[in-house]
Amino acid sequence: MNYRTIIVDSNRRQSEALALALRNSKDFEVLSSYASPDSALGQSTVYNPNLFLVDADHPEFMEMIPAFVDLFPNAEVLAMTTLWNPDIAYEVQKTGAVGTILKTYRTEEIDGTIKLAKKRGKPDPARTICFFSPKGRAGRTTLAALLALNIVEKTQETVALIDADLQFGDLPIFFDIEPQHTIVDAVHDIKLLTPVTFFGYFHEIKKNLYILSSPDRPEYAELIDAETLIEIIRMAGHCFRYLLIDLPTGFNPISLAVSNFCETNFVVSMINTGMETEHMRRSLDMFRERSNAGKANYPIFTRVNPCTIEERFKLEMQIGYPLTDIFPNEYNLISMANSGRIMKDLPKDSTFMKKIDELSNKIISGEL
Repeated sequence: MNYRTIIVDSNRRQSEALALALRNSKDFEVLSSYASPDSALGQSTVYNPNLFLVDADHPEFMEMIPAFVDLFPNAEVLAMTTLWNPDIAYEVQKTGAVGTILKTYRTEEIDGTIKLAKKRGKPDPARTICFFSPKGRAGRTTLAALLALNIVEKTQETVALIDADLQFGDLPIFFDIEPQHTIVDAVHDIKLLTPVTFFGYFHEIKKNLYILSSPDRPEYAELIDAETLIEIIRMAGHCFRYLLIDLPTGFNPISLAVSNFCETNFVVSMINTGMETEHMRRSLDMFRERSNAGKANYPIFTRVNPCTIEERFKLEMQIGYPLTDIFPNEYNLISMANSGRIMKDLPKDSTFMKKIDELSNKIISGEL
């Protein structure tokens, strides 16, 4: 593609260096450079540009980006920053601009950022959804994997699974894949990455569905702290429309921080010994009082038998909270997940999958 480019940067030396880099590429044509947004807005119409590169290090330039988006609806608008700043990138995303790049003047990153934005689709902020369980073997990971598959099928938008069960994550097993990169690699490099370079750390499961795998070894979990993991999630939000994050079991700094950050938190428990209702009640109390006050938490029980309205009401009375849903016991589906056959032999007409379908509809519509 030929990018008819306007540069908006108050630093003349930087502007000239960028223009030189662009002119050395056959894909870019530099139409003009401006030292102020007002001048660029007032004079650029005569050039019919299809790309604006706007300095976002200065607040007054940042404030004018929506004006470029509105006045030039057929042009791409990219913000430029010296250092990657997730807050600035988020504000840029909300304006409808393509995204944010570093001032490295690498033409391939400019082109890659535009292509990634088009692949991602709507410029709306990503939906961030996490899955927590008080104890292991609750069906949490199965739920996350099936919802990811269903959302991709329904929306054709980009979805990423992030395996944040840092010691014993097994999402790759569900899809019978061996990713080249893990979350440890991303954490090691995060300060040097932008969305377009970060995208390559995700393994493509199928069209529009990706995964960032947990560490290869349990001890590597010590290399990842909650703050850095949030950085990973925030940057991933500029790559994908939906982020589904599988959390470690129980309360710890990682599960608390991520569930507090995410807009939607599914709390999943499996009916087995009879103690699960108490675990669920205590977990919901904990979330409400400490980690994400003011946010909705969505409790789900799996392996419920009988899976009836009456049984759901009974469970709600025991935990003291309304349930988002209950899922029946389906051994065949669990066996498929554990053996990596989840995409090959999925029984789409089963009661379990019909409930997955209903739940994904609520996520897509924004009801959850």
